[in-house]
Amino acid sequence: MPKAKQDYRPDFTHEQALIDRHGILPMAGIDEVGRGPLAGPLIAAAAIIDPTTCPDGLHDSKKLTPKRRETLFTALMETAQFGLGVIEVAELDRINNIHKASLLAMRRAFDALCETASPKGALVDGRFIPDLPCPAEALVKGDARSLSIAAASIIAKVTRDRIMTDLAEEFPHYGWHTNAGYGSKQHMEALKTHGVTPHHRLSFAPVAAAATISSSSESN
Repeated sequence: MPKAKQDYRPDFTHEQALIDRHGILPMAGIDEVGRGPLAGPLIAAAAIIDPTTCPDGLHDSKKLTPKRRETLFTALMETAQFGLGVIEVAELDRINNIHKASLLAMRRAFDALCETASPKGALVDGRFIPDLPCPAEALVKGDARSLSIAAASIIAKVTRDRIMTDLAEEFPHYGWHTNAGYGSKQHMEALKTHGVTPHHRLSFAPVAAAATISSSSESN
């Protein structure tokens, strides 16, 4: 029989365990969004929250409606300390390794957080930890298990979705305001019809294929 899916609820247990183990505060949660889209930047966030004042309902951003994410994002802007790490498309293509790019974005988010706060430790969503100057632990499904990572997840997701919505006004054919750059049917059809834009990731196979077809058509 297949294993039943665990129904996680974010809390401060993992942060507290790290605090108890190392005797340090404050603790940052780190997460990234945008590994899979064919267009747009990769964005990470690092966030420090107070579990007694953070908004209720923090969870993995993917499990929340857009309206709920926006509401929580607004509340986090008032209660959390955070930093963002951004990898633009041109740099993503130069790195040509989404895993390395994700770790770099996370480190940049942590460094940005350090400009206004002094995190002494970190919980990182996933299995891998970026090069950080403090004790850190990876937490699989951390955005559904840790309040700090859930906060970072929401901040990163809303920030990126807003960027893609703005880009959709300039490039309306691709549906980025609804698909956030992922390879939806509308997006893939627009790639075939309208070709690639400066915001497409040429290091991703479907975009590279569309660029090749477009170049062939232009040369004929």
